[in-house]
Amino acid sequence: MDTGGKDGTIKKLFEGVNPQGIRVARFRTPTAEEAEHDFLWIVHQESPGSGEMVIFNRSHYEGVLIERVHGLIPRKTWSRRYKEIEHFEHLLHEGHAVILKFFLHISRDEQKRRLEERATDPSKQWKFSLSDVQERRSWSKYMKAYEDALWNTSTDSSRWYVIPANKKWFRDLLVSRIIVERLDGLGMEYPKASVDLKSVAI
Repeated sequence: MDTGGKDGTIKKLFEGVNPQGIRVARFRTPTAEEAEHDFLWIVHQESPGSGEMVIFNRSHYEGVLIERVHGLIPRKTWSRRYKEIEHFEHLLHEGHAVILKFFLHISRDEQKRRLEERATDPSKQWKFSLSDVQERRSWSKYMKAYEDALWNTSTDSSRWYVIPANKKWFRDLLVSRIIVERLDGLGMEYPKASVDLKSVAI
């Protein structure tokens, strides 16, 4: 949900990561060109290459959330997309991508508090958007849409992690621990030297 802490989590967790191997892909309202293709077209272009980390700030899940909640597409379209998402993520997994999906879950009361803080704190007013207030009116519809999306697209190779996000420090701790655990599990090593170092005199 809006104010859940997507930007804050990304900033906090990756401020110490070498920027040469990581990038953030942001997804907004589709352009005219993007709208002419299937809803996964632009997402596939942002998928990570070998040895690269890509953070999706929002994602292809907008296609089963916003478009569903606001009735922009018929039920048969958004319900079919669950299987398309599953196939897409399986394709990435088969290509040796590690997929971690985090749902930052805040309470309705906490969202209200954060929106009010944005409206009254001059240092945060730049983040305030009336659209966030308007979307809040559809809270119950979004909760149902999120529940269905999580239930229908969590698999062994691309499971969802539901992160309690009312407390920012706890949110960041959980997400970072999961990422570090998965990175450790890859068993990565430094590349070997390209020459026999024993024969090199410096």
